[in-house]
Amino acid sequence: MKTIKLFFDEARVFETRFIQPLSGLRGLYFIFSDQIQIQYPYKKSRLLYIGMSEKKTNSIGKRLSDHYNGKSGNVGISSYKEVSQLYFTYINYEMLKNLWDYRVEDLESYFILDFVKHYGVYPICNNKTGFEILKNKLDVTIEIDWQYFE
Repeated sequence: MKTIKLFFDEARVFETRFIQPLSGLRGLYFIFSDQIQIQYPYKKSRLLYIGMSEKKTNSIGKRLSDHYNGKSGNVGISSYKEVSQLYFTYINYEMLKNLWDYRVEDLESYFILDFVKHYGVYPICNNKTGFEILKNKLDVTIEIDWQYFE
């Protein structure tokens, strides 16, 4: 089994001018607060949400823009945006295609379940589980740098 160590790119301010360049990109994105530390069961984290874009037409840029404008219907993200500066980072799926043999949806499930393993519960603004990935026998382990959000 191969192991991939994954580190996050620099944080970008959760504003339209930083979101627009991500139009057409598929992958995962992570929305987090600059100061608010969520007390999860095992430890604190600033991470609020793990999301994904499976199609270029519904790209990371489009998904983040919908969250920013409140069109996604995620009240949690909108509420945190009102009281705290939010940031985001992302993972371009194209960069992992040679290492990850599964769908973007499975990658998101992997990240959500790994977050649960480290923090005890789903990110506070996520409302879906990551059980899809459990249907696959994985030949790769991803070590995720969750301290990035602490």
